[in-house]
Amino acid sequence: MATIHFILQGKGGVGKSMIASMLFQYFAEADYVTYGYDTDPVNKTLSAFTEYSNSIKQIDIMQEDGDNIDSRKFDLLLEELANAPENSQIIIDNGASSFIALGAYIADSDMLCILADNGHKAFLHTVITGGQALLDTLNGFNKLISNFSDADIVVWKNPYFGKIAIDDMQFDDFKVIKENQNHIYATIELPIGNKDLIGKDLELLFAKKQSFQAGINGSNPIAVKSRLKKYWAEIKSRIDNACIY
Repeated sequence: MATIHFILQGKGGVGKSMIASMLFQYFAEADYVTYGYDTDPVNKTLSAFTEYSNSIKQIDIMQEDGDNIDSRKFDLLLEELANAPENSQIIIDNGASSFIALGAYIADSDMLCILADNGHKAFLHTVITGGQALLDTLNGFNKLISNFSDADIVVWKNPYFGKIAIDDMQFDDFKVIKENQNHIYATIELPIGNKDLIGKDLELLFAKKQSFQAGINGSNPIAVKSRLKKYWAEIKSRIDNACIY
């Protein structure tokens, strides 16, 4: 059985590709056979990590005119996922511009059922962030629930842009969360630290398309290495607790 992780959220700039790369690194470090697919036609982030170039494939989903998505090109992705190696972990990074197209393809092709019939497990990961994008990301979560009511949803809470709260109402009290709690397989909250320190460290790390190990073992100053090492250990602990193997 392979475990397949789809990163899906219609709002751009909320941390989808960062989470995809974290998942890839987590499983690769845990000695799983790990593969990645980048289906984002605009920001090809996951496939830009040169350290993993042999294990990540860019899926070109655009029509020949370059202006529109050709949904039939997702057939290649389905074919490869259905034949994924035993005990492998597969990460699919998807952009905001292709969220609707991939979501529709997964539903129309009965992709999750096909993967299950081939003995695979699938998780749908989505991001809910604080600040101005809170309502948009909650709407994206609600769309996933509406379209894939039987799927295992993993919610990533990203408080970097602000508290995930509406007035005095906290995340667990949101109506859409309370009504769909039975659909949420796990919740993983990204650690929030000093934005001028670890926040800037992470910005630079991902801007360079470097892994945590490259940042920790490379030429960064000692203080930066220490902060990255601590942050990465916390992320791995939180993914451990989610049991998404």
